[in-house]
Amino acid sequence: MTIHVALKHKTTYRYDRLTSMGPQIIRLRPAPHCRTPILSYSIELTPKTHFLNWQQDPFGNFLARVVLPEATEEFSVTIDLVADMAVINPFDFFVEESAKEWPFTYDAQTKKELAPYLEPDAAGPLLDQYVKGIVHDPKDTTLDFIVGINRQMQKDIGYTIRMEPGVQTPEQTLARAIGSCRDTGWLMVQVLRHLGLAARFVSGYLIQLKPDVKSLDGPSGTEHDFTDLHAWCEVYLPGAGWIGLDPTSGLLAGEGHIPLAATPHPVSAAPITGAHSKAEVTFEFEMGVTRIRESPRSTRPYPEETWQQIDEAGRRVDERLKKNDVRLTMGGEPTFVAADDMEGAEWNTAAVGPNKRRYSEDLIRRLQQRFGKGGMLHFGQGKWYPGEQLPRWAFALYWRADGQPLWEDAGLVASVTPSKPATIADAERFMTGLCQQLDLPAHSGIPAYEDAAHFMLVEQKLPMNIEPKDNKLEDAAERARIIRVFDRGLMQPASYVLPVQVWHTHDRGRRWVTERWAIRRDKLFLIPGDSPAGFRLPLASTDYIPAVNYPHVTPRDPFSPNAPLPERRVIMQRRRTVALEAPPLPPDTPVEVSGSVRTAMTVEPRDGVLCVFMPPLPDAEDYAAMIAAIEETAKGTGLPVHIEGYPPPFDPRFNVIKVTPDPGVIEVNIQPAETWDEAVDITTGLYEDAYFSRLSTEKFMLDGRHTGTGGGNHIVLGGRTPADSPFIRRPDLLASLVTYWQNHPSLSYMFSGLFIGPTSQAPRVDEGRHESLYELEIALTQVPDPGMGSIPPWLVDRLFRNLLVDVTGNTHRAEICIDKLYSPDGPTGRLGLVEFRSFEMPPHARMSLAQQLLLRALIVMFWEKPYRTRLVRWGTTLHDRFMLPHYLWSDLAGIVDDLKAAGLPCELEWFRPHFEFRFPLYGKVAARDLEVEMRQALEPWHVLGEEGVIGGTARYVDSSLERIELKVKGQSGDRFVVTCNGRTVPLTPTGVPGEAVAGVRYRAWWPPSALHPTIPPHVPLTVDVVDTWTGRSIAGCRYHVAHPGGRNFEVFPVNGNEAEGRRLARFDPHGHTAGPMRPARAVVNPDYPLTLDLRRFD
Repeated sequence: MTIHVALKHKTTYRYDRLTSMGPQIIRLRPAPHCRTPILSYSIELTPKTHFLNWQQDPFGNFLARVVLPEATEEFSVTIDLVADMAVINPFDFFVEESAKEWPFTYDAQTKKELAPYLEPDAAGPLLDQYVKGIVHDPKDTTLDFIVGINRQMQKDIGYTIRMEPGVQTPEQTLARAIGSCRDTGWLMVQVLRHLGLAARFVSGYLIQLKPDVKSLDGPSGTEHDFTDLHAWCEVYLPGAGWIGLDPTSGLLAGEGHIPLAATPHPVSAAPITGAHSKAEVTFEFEMGVTRIRESPRSTRPYPEETWQQIDEAGRRVDERLKKNDVRLTMGGEPTFVAADDMEGAEWNTAAVGPNKRRYSEDLIRRLQQRFGKGGMLHFGQGKWYPGEQLPRWAFALYWRADGQPLWEDAGLVASVTPSKPATIADAERFMTGLCQQLDLPAHSGIPAYEDAAHFMLVEQKLPMNIEPKDNKLEDAAERARIIRVFDRGLMQPASYVLPVQVWHTHDRGRRWVTERWAIRRDKLFLIPGDSPAGFRLPLASTDYIPAVNYPHVTPRDPFSPNAPLPERRVIMQRRRTVALEAPPLPPDTPVEVSGSVRTAMTVEPRDGVLCVFMPPLPDAEDYAAMIAAIEETAKGTGLPVHIEGYPPPFDPRFNVIKVTPDPGVIEVNIQPAETWDEAVDITTGLYEDAYFSRLSTEKFMLDGRHTGTGGGNHIVLGGRTPADSPFIRRPDLLASLVTYWQNHPSLSYMFSGLFIGPTSQAPRVDEGRHESLYELEIALTQVPDPGMGSIPPWLVDRLFRNLLVDVTGNTHRAEICIDKLYSPDGPTGRLGLVEFRSFEMPPHARMSLAQQLLLRALIVMFWEKPYRTRLVRWGTTLHDRFMLPHYLWSDLAGIVDDLKAAGLPCELEWFRPHFEFRFPLYGKVAARDLEVEMRQALEPWHVLGEEGVIGGTARYVDSSLERIELKVKGQSGDRFVVTCNGRTVPLTPTGVPGEAVAGVRYRAWWPPSALHPTIPPHVPLTVDVVDTWTGRSIAGCRYHVAHPGGRNFEVFPVNGNEAEGRRLARFDPHGHTAGPMRPARAVVNPDYPLTLDLRRFD
């Protein structure tokens, strides 16, 4: 992130007569210890006839001594400077061991040098009382102690703008409990000195910029860019040096604090001092700050005018889509992490955790208010992967596309943490009311119990001296399960079960059918487990029914036509009910259930919430009718509920948003958008609601690298209905996209996450499987052009299913996934959808929309003119040339040119934020008109062979290899060469005069399990610009993968500012190799000609 600001400060003194001026001392030049980079500085004086000499005072501050030889009526000083507001971490320092704990004493030599800063003024009674009232916790370090004083003073002393000259005494400031910045700064100096700490007074500029995003906690800062003269304090800590403390804000001094003078007393730090002959003086003061350069950043990727261009382009693309009757819809699967917890396992590796459910419920309820008012919240069961003891949960929001309510009263949806826990008596009362709503016999609900025999055996297996409630089982889930069952009691019902199913006959229409199940003994026992009771019904013990007569629940064909859904009340009135009695049991027949209804709904209290389990229903109208009956029951009984169990069947008359847990993230499956404006509303609204749910779209690594969430932002294209899908109607569209994607590696790598390559989550079709290109070309020839014939949808799936896979044959983890296009395996796979998985989660909604616009434009281009070109045999070029940002940017420029040639609006600069996010600039170094730029590049990680671990095997990922790009500008001839760690970099001309580029591959750290485990790390990297005529390095830089001062960060950065501070600290623009250098000619690897692999030289 780069923000350059121009600061202008003008001070004018006007006199009522010609006035003789004595020498004027001006302290308005940034001090030598200023950490904010000052790119330019100028001072302008009036009158023009003057003499100016720059000096340094006894404390090292710059001061201008101005002599005015002639009398004047006006004296003005104008300062203009340009500052780089690069983030500075104010805590980036060490404290000597001897000074880590307060109180400490300075050593004799240091104390002598700090004498002016240790001498306090005589303390008055208020100052003495204030100093004695400072509480020191013995557990606090010295830094904790002084930060606490700074924060406390901000609370104790109010802030005011005071125009009177001079500084209040500490007694005055404490008595009034209010003061200007110079008053609190001087009070802080005196307090620290009385505590035995060296402190000095600082005057300077304060620059505050309006934040891009308002804070969720505490003040957000200024509402507009602002600058002013300011004053603060600095304290000297051995090992750390001078540390800036701003008691006006309670913060440490950062990049916005530009010191002008640091002195023992405020008198020596006044901005302008000097004498003049007697006159009446009018004082004028003018200050302002202007942003003059802003690079794209994650919180503000585009200026507003650029976004308006993108927004307008989206509408123009929509016009082409509508004109061509494409009927495109666009959905996606964005992912989020907790903004307040970057360390927890649930936000790094684990799929579920203690807080994900709470975050997800908050998000889904916000999305309901925004998109799905009148919608139904479904708290269901999610995926269940091998190795996971329990299935994951899944939240979903369903609402009718026609705007009619599916669930009217949001207050009847229970909270995850209800104020009054539900009981089994509530479940019984609710089941009775539901039977009345469905017009079923009141006794239709059957109490269900946990299997006493099973838990008696469990109890028998426990040690003699252990009670079930105090069991010591190592398995936490099993331990909790036993405690929960015995707490409730085995003779207490666990839930109530209502056998119910939909039947359809010509004479009586659709109706509810229930049966009175015959039960062995006198109770219905559930299968032991943790899942809802609806998943634990003993259906295997029911009467045998021949397959031809079994009441199967058959999902509807997604391609079948759908009539509009009736209104809610009409749906309820249409349902007629029938209650069937079970036939009498033959004597001694061991049958538990009799009848032909094999689905049921259940009502049970679980975790304090009353849960209603929905049975599988094949038709959306049936589902809506049952939901209406449940809500009416909840309204009549006053019992809020959670709907769980089976979700509604796929139906285009329902919109749906799903929020589910995934390893390290929360995944949101958003509803498809038919137009660009819908996509903007959905994407922007989702990002906003996630932010207010305290969810983030970005993560930071320990070294400060900025990444997405790690869970991806897959984009899903299709149609409003499967029959409308452009990929079903025009299979050549899919063929064009597959070919174009393979021809342009930037589509695979520009927007992807850190993990790329053949074993990643979204490998290219030609990564690790070069022979598959030949087979893919044959498959592409089987897809006819428009008007040249047609092929059935199932054949499209068969043509590509075995080619669009990863190296293990997994069809889901392909870069272009067609799992839900037209799979013959079942209706859920016949939705006409194509998923593009090579998109990482962008940190800003507008960056996501720019990606969506790119895909929408490609769809238009290929719909109008199919793309028929041979596949490219990239070979090792993929992991050489296209790992470098320069060539990916060039390839993306070719895509933009293609779109423009097709008459579609698109600009390359619209993707500059993605480029800067994916390939951050580490730094630059210049010498003799030669500039070397260093950027992060891509590196495909190796997945190692299987190793044994407890309970199975594992395959580790070797992420210790990294790559940087070095780009040289201004090169002419062969006098200068660039080396890295003494090895000549194989620079390759880019086609721009004087410009060349190369990659450097190196080991960043030394993991215990790695490819080539004997090769040590190559860091820090030392890059030199070597003058071959003199045989010496004339400039250079060093790049560290960890803090160069030895700080060992143990936690992730808390925000983007801290992350940027860590990144900037790792690049040192100085540090070339000393002494003579005779670099050898670059060794070019024919397989990877653009890459210097430092492992080859170990």
